[in-house]
Amino acid sequence: MNPQQHTGEKGQRHGRQPVEPVLIETAEVATMLSMSTSWVYREASKLGLKGYKLGRGRNAKVLYKRAEVFRWLEQQKIH
Repeated sequence: MNPQQHTGEKGQRHGRQPVEPVLIETAEVATMLSMSTSWVYREASKLGLKGYKLGRGRNAKVLYKRAEVFRWLEQQKIH
């Protein structure tokens, strides 16, 4: 057994591979789409990309699920 992957008290393995974040920020979505962040805020939801608002008011942060963004991109290529 590898010393980095020993079993803990509850049977969980240590030394796992890093997990990709599930939620990504609007700036990263804009970079993926080659669009501005203001376009993503204004137009993406009209085209079916769902954002998740964290916080209240006009300065609330909007995050997107990475898997949904990739599915949405594939759907846009088909049409």
